[in-house]
Amino acid sequence: MFLVKYHQEDVLGLAYENLDTEIRNYMAEEIESSVLDGTIYLSPWLTERGAEEWSGLLLDAARSGSDDTLAAALRQGRIRNTAERRKPSGVMTNYTVPETASHTMAEGEFNRFYVRALCRKVLADGEGILQVYRAKPVANPRSGSEEKIGTTVEAAALLHDLRTSAGLEPTLGLPPGPNSGLTVRII
Repeated sequence: MFLVKYHQEDVLGLAYENLDTEIRNYMAEEIESSVLDGTIYLSPWLTERGAEEWSGLLLDAARSGSDDTLAAALRQGRIRNTAERRKPSGVMTNYTVPETASHTMAEGEFNRFYVRALCRKVLADGEGILQVYRAKPVANPRSGSEEKIGTTVEAAALLHDLRTSAGLEPTLGLPPGPNSGLTVRII
């Protein structure tokens, strides 16, 4: 029996029910499109080097990895900040970036591009509906997240929302923010 010591950030990512080669290809196309049109989200948690490498790391994860492999690449390359400065109430303050930042960034952005890919897939197939499900157990689920489980969403509206809300909470609330454990699936 082997014992493995996990770091705080070695949290398992989402279980993507529809992640296959076709979805990965759509994800890669969506990432490349966002890079070309300048809408790829660059977290302030990334170092300058991290911002330069982010798109390539995200693309590699989409093609053959997962949110976990993306998080590991962020940690290994030491390309995220450990502190940042922000001005939440008009006064500049120092802020310690959480140790889970690599995983939060990786899971959030990988999931957004996964959802975009699923939207494209169902639209290409002449369908148009996706269903919200919990893809990862969470210790304290938010009531808003719990209410979304099992609901359906129109793929064209969701795709448009995600393409136009890089770095922002999507208007439709899907995916519903960091660490929610929710994504969508083809029904």
